[in-house]
Amino acid sequence: MMRVVVLGAAAGGGVPQWNCGCPVCREAFADPAARRTQASVAVSADGAHWFLINASPDLRQQVIATPQLHPRDGALRHSPIAGVILTNGEVDAVAGLLSMREGSPFSIYAHPKVLAILKANSIFNVLNERLVPRRPIGIDQPFEPALPDGSPSGLLVTAFVVPGKGAWYLEGQVHPGGDAGDGDTIGLTITDKVTGTSVHVLTACARVTEELKARLAGAALVLFDGTVWRDDELIAAGLGHKTGQAMGHISMAGNDGAIAALGDIGIAQKLFVHINNSNPALLAESAERQAVEQAGWTIPPDGMEVTP
Repeated sequence: MMRVVVLGAAAGGGVPQWNCGCPVCREAFADPAARRTQASVAVSADGAHWFLINASPDLRQQVIATPQLHPRDGALRHSPIAGVILTNGEVDAVAGLLSMREGSPFSIYAHPKVLAILKANSIFNVLNERLVPRRPIGIDQPFEPALPDGSPSGLLVTAFVVPGKGAWYLEGQVHPGGDAGDGDTIGLTITDKVTGTSVHVLTACARVTEELKARLAGAALVLFDGTVWRDDELIAAGLGHKTGQAMGHISMAGNDGAIAALGDIGIAQKLFVHINNSNPALLAESAERQAVEQAGWTIPPDGMEVTP
């Protein structure tokens, strides 16, 4: 039976962000229950071997806080983490790889455009490719990630195109993987090969297309981009100059937002992840949180385990 753990649900910088005094961050500085680490998810078919969806900069903290990811009792060197599947090349998706450099074997799975970003930055060479191979994945080409000993994981993973944009730090620069084609932002469908149950993970999504709605319809579990409550949120709060759309993220609210777009397609469990510190839905007593919950969505705390 597939198990899913939300290691962190916040967008880049986490909650509280280290230099922010917005209402959400002030609440989180004062109340540990309001804190969120940066978005990453762990998935397992057997409860013993886990695959991470993105490796956030907070990964070390997340592993410490998650017993499912602790080394096996009696083992001098061991990790249940069998692989990392990257959905994009943003800092908050890849920086945690640098915390996994202590010589344990695992595989990195990513679209060739994201692998090209890692290759272009020599700091990722601290991960010895003889122990940590980098494996390209194609769009709409299902694959079964392997365990470190080569045995099957019991999970079938399919990457699909999601409306979005490339990593912000590459804006105005030559993309290591080339500017043409898709691959900078992908979603994942992860299926338990025994039960047939599927989970969809989209940590970034600029809009919900009819094709995407059809893909997610009737799903047992969807973890979806919850970066902003409203498109101009950062501008209105004085925290930035970009809209959610300009950053490649759909809003939760509004006629074109995620809540409205995904509200009538029969998804059994809906969780928002990658939630920015500017988003008032993070405040437990806010009207925005009430609207989220009334619409059947959950703002997950770090460490929440879900069985689809």
